[in-house]
Amino acid sequence: MTVTIFHNPKCSKSRQTLALLQEQGITPVIVDYLKDVPTAKTLSQILELLGLEPRELMRQKEAEYADLASRDLNRDQLIQAMVDFPRLIERPIVVANGKAAIGRPPEDVLKILNP
Repeated sequence: MTVTIFHNPKCSKSRQTLALLQEQGITPVIVDYLKDVPTAKTLSQILELLGLEPRELMRQKEAEYADLASRDLNRDQLIQAMVDFPRLIERPIVVANGKAAIGRPPEDVLKILNP
């Protein structure tokens, strides 16, 4: 089983989620999404796995979101905004077994680890 974490090492929840995975004996693929920005296609796939709309995956307290908040943008435009400004992406996101979960709280990722 491949487990991938979209990780921000400066985020405490992201670090806690990574530690939780490691405590479970899992060595995940770590994607530092601020440096290795996911493509629009990857973000679209993650949104489908999460069952969320783009705004639901965005960190609405980030400065970059203020400009987006009042604009009527379609799905593709919102996804592109996350590509352009990856700080907008909620973290951490764990993908495993064709499922995804946001590690807020970190224990939420445990439910996708079993096939």
